[in-house]
Amino acid sequence: MTSPEHRRITDLGTLKAISHPLRMRLYRALFTARTATASQLADQVDEAVSLVSYHLRKLADHGLIEEAENRSSDGRERWWRPSSYGFSIHDEDMRDAPELVAANTAFSRTVEAQRGEMQARFLDERHTWSAEWRTASTSSEWLPRLTAPELAALAAELDAVVKKYDQRARTAEEAGDTEGRENVAVHINGFPYRA
Repeated sequence: MTSPEHRRITDLGTLKAISHPLRMRLYRALFTARTATASQLADQVDEAVSLVSYHLRKLADHGLIEEAENRSSDGRERWWRPSSYGFSIHDEDMRDAPELVAANTAFSRTVEAQRGEMQARFLDERHTWSAEWRTASTSSEWLPRLTAPELAALAAELDAVVKKYDQRARTAEEAGDTEGRENVAVHINGFPYRA
C-alpha cells in the first residue's frame, strides 16, 4: 500500500502531538526506517519499549503513523509506518488562531533543536566517516535579497530537487540497490532577517 503524498496539519491536537520531542524523534526514525516496531525504535532513541509504544499510539491517534503489514514470523509484534510521505504546516492555516501559532512555534523550535543536534553530532563524528562521505557532505549559507514570492519559488524548487533524489533513492533501494547508502539529513531554512 502506498502512503498518501503529504499530510497538511491544521488542527491543534495533531500539532501538539508531533511537537513532543520524543514523538518527533520517533516519527523521524520511522520515516527513515519506512517500517519498524516499537522495540526497534526504542533501541534507536534509547528509551523503554513501553514509553515508545505509548508515544507511537499517540502519533497513530492523530493519523501521523499507522499500522504496517506485520513482518514478524510469530505475528506478535506490531509494525508501524508513516501514514503519508511527510507532513507540512502552513502559516496561513495558523494566522487567526493564537493557540495554533503558539503550538507551531513550539513545534518549530523542537525541530530546529533536533536538527542542530544532528548537525553537531555529524561534526563531532566527522572523522569516523570515510573521506568520500566527508567530501560529499555540505554546509553553505547564502544571503540573497529576495521578495517574498521569490523566496516561495526558491523553496518550492529546492523541495522538488530533494524530493526527486529521495524518490530516486527509494526506488533504487526497493530494487535492491543498497550498496553505499546511508541516511542523509538535508536541512534547508529560508527566512527574512534584518541586519
